Amino acid sequence: MKTHGYYRLAAVTPQVKVADVPFNVKELVARAHEAAAEQADVALFPELCITGATCGDLFFQPQLIQSAAEGLQAFAEQTEELDCAFIVGLPLAVGEALYNVAAVVQHGEVHGFVPKSVLPNYRGHGERRWFQPADGTMHDMGGVPLGTDLIFADAEGGLSFGIEICEDLWSVTPPSNRLALLGARVVFNPAASIEQAGKAAQRRRMVARQSEQCTAAYVMANAGVGESSQDAVYGGHAIIADCGEVVAEGERFSRGGGIVYADIDVERIGVLRRAESSFNESAARLADSSCEVVDALEFSGECDLRHAKLPTHPFLPRQGGEAEYCEDVLNIQAAGMARRMEQIHAKALVLGVSGGLDSTLAMLVCVRACKRLGMPASSILALTMPGFGTTGRTYNNAVQLIKLTGAEFREVDIKPACMQHFKDIGFDPAQRTNTYENVQARERTAILMNLANLKGGLLVGTGDLSELALGWCTYNGDHMSMYAVNASVPKTLIRSLIAHEAAHADTKLAAVLQDILDTPVSPELLPPADDGTMEQKTEDILGPYDIHDFLLYHFLHNGAGTEKLRALAHHTFKGMFAEDVIEHTLTTFIKRFFTQQFKRSCAPDGPLTGPVGLSPRGGLCMPSDASPTVWQE
Repeated sequence: MKTHGYYRLAAVTPQVKVADVPFNVKELVARAHEAAAEQADVALFPELCITGATCGDLFFQPQLIQSAAEGLQAFAEQTEELDCAFIVGLPLAVGEALYNVAAVVQHGEVHGFVPKSVLPNYRGHGERRWFQPADGTMHDMGGVPLGTDLIFADAEGGLSFGIEICEDLWSVTPPSNRLALLGARVVFNPAASIEQAGKAAQRRRMVARQSEQCTAAYVMANAGVGESSQDAVYGGHAIIADCGEVVAEGERFSRGGGIVYADIDVERIGVLRRAESSFNESAARLADSSCEVVDALEFSGECDLRHAKLPTHPFLPRQGGEAEYCEDVLNIQAAGMARRMEQIHAKALVLGVSGGLDSTLAMLVCVRACKRLGMPASSILALTMPGFGTTGRTYNNAVQLIKLTGAEFREVDIKPACMQHFKDIGFDPAQRTNTYENVQARERTAILMNLANLKGGLLVGTGDLSELALGWCTYNGDHMSMYAVNASVPKTLIRSLIAHEAAHADTKLAAVLQDILDTPVSPELLPPADDGTMEQKTEDILGPYDIHDFLLYHFLHNGAGTEKLRALAHHTFKGMFAEDVIEHTLTTFIKRFFTQQFKRSCAPDGPLTGPVGLSPRGGLCMPSDASPTVWQE
């Protein structure tokens, strides 16, 4: 299965016996076959795993050094038929010096050696006693390069990686900074980091932070419990992080060792680096950009995504902290609105409340903004404006929401005005066309705009990011406002924000908010069914918002093309939605995203709350006449 830039990375914790090279090589080979059977592209083993990291003064013994070299050769020969690339650690003699190196092996060949740059020499760590730190010199080891500035890649340039070793990460300027700027999209760290209380949490933070700072994937494999416990204990901590997030982690202190896997979107890393100007500016300022690229490796590019972290709701935090995240979003929205009110000296906030998700969130944010400014909730003028499609359920929820929040309530029946407008333009209301729907939306906006003027207030827009992406709004109707407070909040996140507020509301308001969450999404512009239930359901027309938000995130934030979007969506939503629903939603998304840009090109101000924005002033700079042909092929 071709998966468009995904590669499977593995962090291995093997069993070791200190100084027992034959035993260690046998174990490494067994684990190598295991990783290859799992279709890993690169498998990382710990620091000095061929000999063990705790050999002490045995590292001075020529017989151990020779045995390690022979062990590396034996490992290469016994993994020759495997397609996976392996990174193994050993002591390597270069002239009169001894280096702690990582060797890259694939198809029976050693492709390069990377020496450790920073040797710890404190609190029981005495590596300088045995090893020479890397000096920045590139050596030729019989046709195999040895140096710190080595970038390993395949000929097609899909996967590129660099290596730093254990303590290198703890230095003031880790070598991985430079490796990333030289083009490494993945950094591997074979380590032998001792266990102390609290050390695992620190290690986890540092790996995650470095992957974020380098806009890279970062893989660490630590020496395990087979190392000597004479003065310290080793736990075999394996961690894989992707651009700031830990996506895989192994069990520490396992007696049998183990392997953790992660399917990493390496193509996405390249997209993020191109989109982040600070990364390229740092690369441009690199004083010495020379490096040696070893591009003789081969990677299949085939990955079934079994070990990929693909959440169904990518706009929500992946590792807990949802309550804090929701508070952040709500406070950003409220702070932005409060600042705009101050700027224009607004005496009131005006908005339409329909009983749907978007206007409910806007209403809750309005209440927060007024609290920030020391204004009573009665400063909010909230209107319910029943039209031809309004149902009793949404109407009652809208009325209760307005009253329970303490806002000023007003009801305006727009049906008479719409009928007069139909007559004025010569339209037969029996025709349920977009004219029939849009007249209602524009009538509501006209009322709200004029009331905002009358009250000396600010008209608060309720449209969200998902609707803006699809153009699911009436041009110069609900598309327009004086401040679009939900403009960067997708539909899937809105549900979480309202649920968060419901959890902290009194019983009556919480019940109303819950019923709003349980109500199908609808513009309610067409008459309801004979039994009074909602006839027009947005997701029946466009496709599920769960899928649309997923596509929007991977399209804009990660630069995924159509075939990649299709593969990711089918993998993620398998068993949740039928294949034809996913296909219909993808087709709709691509078509509407391009054809509806003209609405986004003149969208009003609104605060950016998350990773994706569609503001024409920097969120998305896209021409209104862009063709979708390339994405529809």
